[in-house]
Amino acid sequence: MTLYIGIDIGSRNTKLVVYDSSLKQILFNNVCDTGVHPLQTVNNMLTEAMNTLHIEPKDIFKTYSTGYGRKLIKADKSVSEISCHAQGVLFFYPEARSIIDIGGQDSKIICLEENGHILDFVMNDKCAAGTGRFLEMVALRLGVGCDKLSELAASAVNDLHLNNTCVVFAETEIVGLIAEGKSSSDIARAIHLSISERITAQLNQLKWQPPLVFTGGVALNSDLGATLSKLNCTQILIPPDPEITGALGAAIIAAKSVE
Repeated sequence: MTLYIGIDIGSRNTKLVVYDSSLKQILFNNVCDTGVHPLQTVNNMLTEAMNTLHIEPKDIFKTYSTGYGRKLIKADKSVSEISCHAQGVLFFYPEARSIIDIGGQDSKIICLEENGHILDFVMNDKCAAGTGRFLEMVALRLGVGCDKLSELAASAVNDLHLNNTCVVFAETEIVGLIAEGKSSSDIARAIHLSISERITAQLNQLKWQPPLVFTGGVALNSDLGATLSKLNCTQILIPPDPEITGALGAAIIAAKSVE
């Protein structure tokens, strides 16, 4: 085995992947709440990985970190999220040309050349609208878990449209819609449409091409993926475990550094 570890420390969750470059396989992956002590979270995840695979730290060739808190831990190198998500997506979809990555506090659009090299990207990390944090606020207001928003929106009947994209004003608007007796399903779908419109505006800043891949924790929301697909008139591919692509990409970049 030729083992590399990628760690993606996000604002909400931390992801860890153990990658075997000789087999080109993911041997272990895990996602945990980052919490208030990211270093302890990472150490616990590393211990679990070692115990599960029956390996020791000396068996790991290199460890690369990425994400919001990539500088918080000791790693052989910290790598940009853009590069890591690109490499992680290409592992699942070598034909990918464009990537939508929505995390807890930012959203990114990445365009790739035919050879997989990064052509261009645009990033929103100044506003919470269109991010996981926005969806958390919506779920709280609707009295459901974030993981239930997709199921809720899927049963929407009426088309609603939010006038505000700012999280603060959108929250006020959502409270108003609830007071008017609008259904939670219709409100959830309106939120997905609002986010999709914002992401589409980001997409249109670049000369993106299909295949288009949706990744990051928010990609677990299948109704949002379907809304994005409909709005952009293209099929959207979603990795089997979209939350780990950044950590996987970090491990793959680590492996490539010694090839």
